[in-house]
Amino acid sequence: MSIVEAPRVAAPTPHDLERWRQADRGARPARLARLRERLERESVQAYFGVRRENTRYLTGFELADGEEKVAGNSGQFFVSADEVVVLADSRYSVQAAEQAPDARLEMVYQDLASRWPELLASLRPRGSTAGPVTRLAVEAGFVSHATWQRLADAAPDVELVAAEGWVEELRAIKEPAETERIQAACAVADRALERLAETIRPGQTEQELALQLEFEMRTAGAEALAFEVACLSGPRAALPHGSPGSRGVTAGEVLLFDFGAQVCGYRSDMTRTLFVDEPSARDVLIYAIVQQAQEAAFAALARAVAAGEQPTNRTIDAAARLVIADAGHGDRFGHGLGHGIGLATHELPSLGRLAPEAPLPSPTVFSVEPGIYLDSITGVRIEDLVLFDTDGRRFERLTTFAREVTVVGA
Repeated sequence: MSIVEAPRVAAPTPHDLERWRQADRGARPARLARLRERLERESVQAYFGVRRENTRYLTGFELADGEEKVAGNSGQFFVSADEVVVLADSRYSVQAAEQAPDARLEMVYQDLASRWPELLASLRPRGSTAGPVTRLAVEAGFVSHATWQRLADAAPDVELVAAEGWVEELRAIKEPAETERIQAACAVADRALERLAETIRPGQTEQELALQLEFEMRTAGAEALAFEVACLSGPRAALPHGSPGSRGVTAGEVLLFDFGAQVCGYRSDMTRTLFVDEPSARDVLIYAIVQQAQEAAFAALARAVAAGEQPTNRTIDAAARLVIADAGHGDRFGHGLGHGIGLATHELPSLGRLAPEAPLPSPTVFSVEPGIYLDSITGVRIEDLVLFDTDGRRFERLTTFAREVTVVGA
């Protein structure tokens, strides 16, 4: 079985956006049921969440990337056996009521610790014979030590249980409407780079090209960027996560773009290394090695899907890494092969040498992005998002921009 390239979809319409939001609302009861099963297994009565991606996934309330830094407690939430509670202050109360109509809204404004005992007591349904909350799961990775201590002191009879990855593990399994949005975000990014590639000329700066690529994505249907555009030329392409600077594009060098679009909350992520004017033999050779490494990972994933198997995260990384190591560049590929993507740019599953030795979830979407970086000389990375679905016997590349050597600015 070979990889299938998913058909490119049209730009999202208002009808699409509303359909996806309704799909989320319809899926929330099942999402919450899975979390409640985890609560029961862990012997905790409720869950306190603060991560904005988890808020949207479980309640529908939306905060923009970084907005949680100024939102106070707005968007934080509880899940108990019987209900969902969303916290908000006057700035967000109308929005929370509209976006999370199935949740109970509690007004909290910079007084979470003082309200904490009351809020926990309210999680016990009226008339219920169930006891009070005595063990509460808390998203430990997103709560500061100071906040944790204040909450523990505010209700000393309630044990706070560190919950790490509970909701993130649920989010790794992608529903059809989630995959649709990731594919739509991929299509927006594909079109943007295609339009930009036609205009690239030597002398343009990295910053200018990054800004233009952002414009192309936003005018093609992106509601936001998935992350800041990386545009790196020549020796700066050896910086895996560098930021664009004032360096001008030069003929005979590589030009690396790492970027993504966001559509209805879901993100894309792709990297393409282009060649400005006439490519050097060295860079073409490195590109061929990276491309072969990516194809090795694709082949391993395709075989697994055809056999109905779920390979481990490390197995797929190893397939690509072996190609690069055999070519003598093993020490020049330092990062993992890929990462899951969805409401966050980086989420589960993780594919790498240090990733958990666990089967890949299915169905899921993740990146496959091998690279070779020669310090202060050049760098090449190729990154695509793929859909991996064992039960559905589907393995599709969602990014459709050409993977072959692409020359621009000639």
